[in-house]
Amino acid sequence: MGALSKFEIGGVLARQGILIAFVLFMIAFTIANQRFLDPDNILGVIRSSAILGVMALGVTFVVISGNLDLSVGSMMSFSTIVVLDLHDKIGPALAIPAMFIMTLALGALIGFLVGYLKLNSLIVTLGMLSAIHGLTLTYSGGKNMDIADKAGTWFSVFGQGSILGIPVPILIFALLAAVLGTMLAKTPFGRKVYAVGGNGVAATFSGIRRARVVFMCYLLSSFCVATAGLIQASRSLGSQNTVGQGLELEVLAAVILGGASLMGGSGTIFKTVIGVLILGFIQNGLLLVGLQFYAQYVVTWIIIILAVWLDIAAKRGRLWSPIA
Repeated sequence: MGALSKFEIGGVLARQGILIAFVLFMIAFTIANQRFLDPDNILGVIRSSAILGVMALGVTFVVISGNLDLSVGSMMSFSTIVVLDLHDKIGPALAIPAMFIMTLALGALIGFLVGYLKLNSLIVTLGMLSAIHGLTLTYSGGKNMDIADKAGTWFSVFGQGSILGIPVPILIFALLAAVLGTMLAKTPFGRKVYAVGGNGVAATFSGIRRARVVFMCYLLSSFCVATAGLIQASRSLGSQNTVGQGLELEVLAAVILGGASLMGGSGTIFKTVIGVLILGFIQNGLLLVGLQFYAQYVVTWIIIILAVWLDIAAKRGRLWSPIA
């Protein structure tokens, strides 16, 4: 009975360990700094996490389908630079759809390579990370972008506006989470995504067009990246051409923290949102207790390792491997 109890505890820790750790972090940060649970601070954390969160929503589909997308950081830089450049050339009303089309084209290319040509998603998106970064630098001529008339444009509403006291970035994040969460959980397409990620061969034999599902997942991911780029450009009305550099690891960390398996076939949009908030509040708490911002990179790495460990532990039902 004692051994059974130990295994049960191990199983609970494997499945819910990251949430337990998050609660402990929240308690520790609250004790260390009373401002941590201040409503303004909480709203600020969620607002600053919205861009990462929007990107993570799309990557959730990709990961559940059994693939990876390491190109989202450089793709976000591209979309941000493009919409800022086109804003002054053709106006925001045309710049926004033009940017979405160009970003979706990149997502379609990745989806074609991974879905239809069946190339390894890690290799393809790692290569696209560099290729899109080069494309961004070429497009911008190596220069940063700024909107000329920052005071006279309605474009700022996406990143700086608020409705009923709620920042627009949070509303966009929440709306996308609701729509994509429903799509994943309640529609035939969502069930196909789980089937392809769980067992691609079985899904193909059951009549599911695996290539089309994977293609659509990357298209959804690029749409979310374009939305994140729109928020980023609107928030600052100017940007460096490397604004999204490194975000791909944070996005992946948030998705895995939310319970999506790197093996594919499991995960939810709701848990991804939780994973995004975990990262946001931990980073905010570290700043409030006096750690320098670069310490966040080390903590993020530790969180990724912990999340992968718990993911593997959940599959085998115990925290430690039975083989020494």
